[in-house]
Amino acid sequence: MRTIITGTGHFVPPRIVTNQDLEKRMNTSDEWIQQRSGIKTRHHVDGGVGSADLGYEAAVRAIANAGISASDIDFIIAATISPDYYFPGNGVLIQAKLGLPGIGALDVRNQCTGFIYALSVADQYIRTGTYRKILVVASEVQSTNLDYSDDGRDLAVLFGDGAAAVICEPHDGEDGRGILSTHLFADGRFVEELWMQIPSPKNNPVFSHEMLDRKLQYPKMDGKKVFMNACERMPEAVLTGLVHNGLTIEDVALLIPHQANDRISQMVAKKLQIPLEKVVRNIDRYGNTTAASIPIALDEALAEGRLKRNDILVLTAFGSGFTWGSAVLRW
Repeated sequence: MRTIITGTGHFVPPRIVTNQDLEKRMNTSDEWIQQRSGIKTRHHVDGGVGSADLGYEAAVRAIANAGISASDIDFIIAATISPDYYFPGNGVLIQAKLGLPGIGALDVRNQCTGFIYALSVADQYIRTGTYRKILVVASEVQSTNLDYSDDGRDLAVLFGDGAAAVICEPHDGEDGRGILSTHLFADGRFVEELWMQIPSPKNNPVFSHEMLDRKLQYPKMDGKKVFMNACERMPEAVLTGLVHNGLTIEDVALLIPHQANDRISQMVAKKLQIPLEKVVRNIDRYGNTTAASIPIALDEALAEGRLKRNDILVLTAFGSGFTWGSAVLRW
């Protein structure tokens, strides 16, 4: 028994924010942003729209793409670092929007690696026969908690909002299709290199004017350390997956890395010695949508006809925690 993805879908808010738009808000430039990240545009939500709303829209599209109805879903896994509320998580919010009371809803908080972690969990449930149709949703709204002053421009230009979803189902055919393996890693020694310090129940009160004045509510990143680790860990995770399955990089038809920075994607390709035409890169249009970036790219790659039946597909991500991982699939 293997897990196959039978449906995909993505949704991004309609408002497009260009680099020129950001030039009006902080001391930056289109040239600087593109050279640093490869990003030209990103999508931002308007007021009152949360990540669960985006996740619902993506889920509806994935369900339709799989040719099933929402009532066929028997479990939901939601990955995000930007849930609508401190609690509860997005899983139950998306469940309610889909009108599916009673089924389980699990939240995964593994940042940019969230989709791969969530896919791994879904794979285990499918393989053990616990569930037969699992909705995996990754959705993010980052734009509402970024520092758009000159102090925060390094991060503010990178992130976009968006969501994507997949439907996972069992497959017992002899064609070898499905998720071949997933490989998950973490190293908590680097927590403070990429994190958001508040809100935290370690503080009493959770918020204070002093904390807000110090801008502790905004994400912080040591860009050089993150860049160096991402460029090392993602290729390592890919090679781990290939070796585990007796494959080589030449067997890979398509690689979808987390869209953190186009320079990172290019460096990962170089280290793996895989042609850039086999690497999905869409950060120029969406920015970094954290947990949603891989499934958005997957949905687009399928729509563009970049995957054929029995192709080897590899996914890899790196993010806050540090967390990283890979998944190898025979499509």
